[in-house]
Amino acid sequence: MDGTRRNDIRPGTKVKVVQKHHQRSGELTEGVVARLLTNSATHPHGIKVKLESGIVGRVKEIIQ
Repeated sequence: MDGTRRNDIRPGTKVKVVQKHHQRSGELTEGVVARLLTNSATHPHGIKVKLESGIVGRVKEIIQ
């Protein structure tokens, strides 16, 4: 699943995110969601989240 729908993501969900400074390279970072930062129901580039490690990025992939 991609990370464009807020309903698919909850704190504790394992995801892969792209950080702002990695958007051009597309490098993904894996982690567990601590907080959702995007308030809208959807976002075309992915829902912005804060991981438990403190990293902020947009969800590109939800890991089952």
